[in-house]
Amino acid sequence: MQIEDKIYTFLSSLFAIIVIVGNLTYQKFIVISILPFHAFEFSVGILLYPFAFLITDLIAEFYGKVRANFCVRNTVLVSAIVFGIIYIMDGLEATEWSSVDSETFHKVFGMYGASFASSLIACYIAQNIDIKIYLWIKKLTNDKHLWLRNLLSTGISLFIDTSIVTSILCLLGVIPIERMEFLILNGYTFKLLVVLCNVPVFYLCVFGIRRIVGFSRA
Repeated sequence: MQIEDKIYTFLSSLFAIIVIVGNLTYQKFIVISILPFHAFEFSVGILLYPFAFLITDLIAEFYGKVRANFCVRNTVLVSAIVFGIIYIMDGLEATEWSSVDSETFHKVFGMYGASFASSLIACYIAQNIDIKIYLWIKKLTNDKHLWLRNLLSTGISLFIDTSIVTSILCLLGVIPIERMEFLILNGYTFKLLVVLCNVPVFYLCVFGIRRIVGFSRA
């Protein structure tokens, strides 16, 4: 296996991990005060999610649209497999001496189906939009302004992703519907701040991959 294929495999695996872990942990909501005038309230699953878009931007930058889309579709498939496994496990009765009883297990993992459905729809739509915008800006700017295509593509697609996921979970009754607008705005604002902070990280990753693999500016 060539080094470029190993990097692609690593990035695709990391993307799938971030999406699946986010789906498994979304029911826990946290408060983070990173600004002196505002405290962010959002699902703990959001913490790493902006990095998922950074990864697809990296894949689009070096491997193109086809392999970036394959990464997204593969993650959707793996998420479906995880859902099937958890569904079967949730249906099995716990022993009397089990440290985690059936009710507790169901409370933690039983709503994974709702998360999977909302995430599947949002991930597929938002990631495809992200890839298309990224490559369109890359072509439009003649492969210049790396920061611009990273920020614009991720900023737009993250809003779409956050809106779809939160709206579906509210409609399914997982999250109180009166919290929908607040959680969309709160979650998206936090993600956008992370994306802004990630620009140097994105540049570092692009530089590192070019040095390791010897990619030309594609």
